[in-house]
Amino acid sequence: MEILQNWKSPSTRYQGSKRKLPSWIYEHIKDIKFDSALDLFGGTGVVSYLLKNMGKNVTYNDYLKFNHYIGLALIENSFLTLSSEDVEFLLNFQNTQYKNIIEYTFKDIYYKDDENHWIDCLNGNIIRLNEMYTGSTLRYKRALAYYALFQSCLIKRPFNMFHRKNLHLRTAEVSRSFGNKTTWDTPFEIFFRRFTKEINDLVFSNGRQNYATNKDAFRMDNRDYDLVYIDPPYFSENRTPVACDYGRMYHFLEGIAQYDDWLNLIDYGSSNLHLKDNHNHWSSKSELLEAFDQLFCRFADSIIILSYKSPGIPAEDELVSLLRKYKQKITVQRLQYWYALNKLNGKPHHNIELLLIGQ
Repeated sequence: MEILQNWKSPSTRYQGSKRKLPSWIYEHIKDIKFDSALDLFGGTGVVSYLLKNMGKNVTYNDYLKFNHYIGLALIENSFLTLSSEDVEFLLNFQNTQYKNIIEYTFKDIYYKDDENHWIDCLNGNIIRLNEMYTGSTLRYKRALAYYALFQSCLIKRPFNMFHRKNLHLRTAEVSRSFGNKTTWDTPFEIFFRRFTKEINDLVFSNGRQNYATNKDAFRMDNRDYDLVYIDPPYFSENRTPVACDYGRMYHFLEGIAQYDDWLNLIDYGSSNLHLKDNHNHWSSKSELLEAFDQLFCRFADSIIILSYKSPGIPAEDELVSLLRKYKQKITVQRLQYWYALNKLNGKPHHNIELLLIGQ
């Protein structure tokens, strides 16, 4: 367990994150012989970060642009951090004209007026980092700043998502049985400073050239990765298609990541102004088996590790049977897991983390 003795993990608030599971995952992959690894649905970057700590040559991938920034900051970047001068530049909103996309378009949806204005200005200054830097330095500096901005946005949201218009949950003068109003009302600047420190502390080099890519998993090049880790959205009878669509649940962050094009991407017929729908293989029950089969076939020459949950669709035995088409040796690891505010916690055969390993 030497890898995890001084383990620092991103404190991201993201559905499906493996933030609390690196030691469990590590125990089941540490004896597998591999040098290069692809994290196909990188998300929060926790598993990629574990692999990076293990000294592997890591490729982080995620089709969402805001997650891609997380991969750039955490995985591909090995040296650069945000200096105190960078932070003060980013937080100085004086003597500059800023676009007000969020302030006017998202009024009374997710944040208060002054908070919307703050995000517009901070994002404008992230873009303005090109006045100070160029090339890869600019790319990583922006990624570090976006990491801190995204985490600041998430921590101030009820449920840490943008799945519905619910600012009233923060502002209504009522008694509450969940959430943390003190956190919600803490100024953005305080959180931004906290998360810039967090990402700075997470940056390190493992002596390898690691990469962050921004591709659809089904169009990802197979570059002879020794191991491919697959952690797609989890589908079950109890989840709506929206809950399996991370682009929908985190559309606000995705909009920030595409700020200049944002107004052209919005579905103005939706109550919370989410982005126009893109086809999502993981929100359609009828397409799930075909989606898994495509990925297993695409990476059949690599060790395949699948993270999923039980009970889910497809069921565990269906996934094992599908993986057996391409792998001779399959092991399944299980861990019962507890989720905040989940009524199924502790019930037999529910909330089971699955790790399917095909070699």
